[in-house]
Amino acid sequence: RWFTHFYVVSVLWNGFLLIRLFQAEFLGASLPPWIQHLHSAFGRDLQNQNTGSEHFSALLVLLLLWLHSFRRLAECLCTSVFSNGVIHVVQYCFGLGYYIVVGSTVLCQVPTNVRNGKESSVQIFWYHIVGIVVYIWASLHQHRCLVILANLRKSKSGKVVSLSHGIPFGDWFERVSCPHYFAELLIYVSMAITLGFHNVTWWFVVMYVLFNQALAAVLCHEFYQKRFTSYPKHRKAFIPFV
Repeated sequence: RWFTHFYVVSVLWNGFLLIRLFQAEFLGASLPPWIQHLHSAFGRDLQNQNTGSEHFSALLVLLLLWLHSFRRLAECLCTSVFSNGVIHVVQYCFGLGYYIVVGSTVLCQVPTNVRNGKESSVQIFWYHIVGIVVYIWASLHQHRCLVILANLRKSKSGKVVSLSHGIPFGDWFERVSCPHYFAELLIYVSMAITLGFHNVTWWFVVMYVLFNQALAAVLCHEFYQKRFTSYPKHRKAFIPFV
């Protein structure tokens, strides 16, 4: 249940970054000095190939990241039913740091002098639309799967009656044991699409999410198989048919 803390940090921090980038993009404001130092450390001041579309792409991705964190926070508070399981203190600290770093990573995709006070011109491309559609599709399925998991521990009236595990059915659970992890991967892929496919830095973030979620899914899949003798044999751990 302390995963809730991760999303609180993300909503606050990435919301702050989103506001600052919006101000720089549309109001001609300058990014804070510490952000400029961060850009310099990563060599962003030496890269002049950024176009207006890439500025807008970064703003969209930061918005999608904030919306994702806000939804997950709402689900942790209002939907999910957590067991008494614990996480390691290192994992907890890493989780807090992750959502700070991932938002900063998006911000580092634009130069420090985003607009220099010039009037902004929004350019919407096909990959923005595709990315947002994939994001919405994956987010809806992730929410449905989390509701299915929560309902396993609730009565029909919505009261929590158990903290034990059960076999989930419905939606993407018919194909994989951990569809909410698969949806998480698709959400990050959708952000890579929104950035225009070619952003190597964000694809490294996608690779991290892939390995992280795959490991968690395999461990969860093996737990289901050991705990329930009647567990569906056709289900995969993480990615359908793989």
